[in-house]
Amino acid sequence: MSKKLVAYFSAQGSTAKLAKTLAAAAEAELYEIKPAVPYERRDLNWMDKKSRSTVEMQDKNSRPALADTEAPVAEAEVIFVGFPIWWYREPSIVDSFLEAYDWTGKTVVPFCTSGGSDLGEGQARIEALAKGASVLRGRRFSAGTSEAELKRWIESA
Repeated sequence: MSKKLVAYFSAQGSTAKLAKTLAAAAEAELYEIKPAVPYERRDLNWMDKKSRSTVEMQDKNSRPALADTEAPVAEAEVIFVGFPIWWYREPSIVDSFLEAYDWTGKTVVPFCTSGGSDLGEGQARIEALAKGASVLRGRRFSAGTSEAELKRWIESA
């Protein structure tokens, strides 16, 4: 059996809940992607053009600093990368994470949470950022997706 990792960023808990269920379904290690400066509620106000998340997402080259670069990516063969959808793609902190590691020979499987948006341009961006990896087609889930449904998805991937 290949070693698996579920690495996720969660701003408000929905993606964290899904990631924990996915880690159980995949029998994978769990790792939280954390920004060096945690997001506060006011940072996440997408209606405020000056909020931190809005400013980061408007600059596609924004790379917020990570709290650490100690994810066990090197030991894993399959890495599920999870995040909430922000502005029809992955949050900039996920870009920072993807650029911090060597993905050569790895399989990357994106997954996201959203009220209704799918991966949008996130799929192509992750394919470009996870250099050397085979990036499988990602999928959107609700935070409350069951372990059984996630197992079926893993088996079909």
